[in-house]
Amino acid sequence: MSLSLAPPEISPKRRAILDAAAELFMKEGFGPVSMDAVARGAQVSKATLYAHFTGKDALFQEIIEESCQKMQALVPQALANHAQPLEAALAELGAHWLGFLLRPRVRALHRVVVAEGARVPELAQAFYTAGPVTLRGWLLDWLAGEAARGRLQPDAPLPLVAEQFFSLLRGDLFLRATLGLSGPIGEEEVRTLAEAAARAIARLYGAPPA
Repeated sequence: MSLSLAPPEISPKRRAILDAAAELFMKEGFGPVSMDAVARGAQVSKATLYAHFTGKDALFQEIIEESCQKMQALVPQALANHAQPLEAALAELGAHWLGFLLRPRVRALHRVVVAEGARVPELAQAFYTAGPVTLRGWLLDWLAGEAARGRLQPDAPLPLVAEQFFSLLRGDLFLRATLGLSGPIGEEEVRTLAEAAARAIARLYGAPPA
């Protein structure tokens, strides 16, 4: 898996469809939105819409995949090249990812999945595969690079390290934001939480100083 995944260029019509669908999903939820409504919102014909997407599931999955790719594209090149110490790199990575997850658009899409997932399991599966699974795979690749450079303990369980790091990031702040219980969230608050998560992982699994 590549450590740098920028969103691919897409045609203007496909872009219009994705933007219109995302706005409708965030405003009305998944169930009430019809493909007809998406076509009207994107100002394209139904034939054009179905030439690009077979249905709402495919539309939503690409929206999530694109969000995931954008989050990965935020990763500074210094992290991809393993140019920083473990704790500093994890703090930088955590701040980028958590800041992205707390964006209003991303939170709105997450709420759609939570609201509709039990009724539309395919939607939940698409979100889980394109979002958490993909990002966890990216992080596992990155952690393997850190381990190869001797920055992690030799027996560090990388899947557990990745899961614990994500869990530390998605704590009370993320829950309150998802529930709409938080006010404006500043960069300093995000940075503080990311640094705490990075410090915990580094203490648990970081290689001792030479």
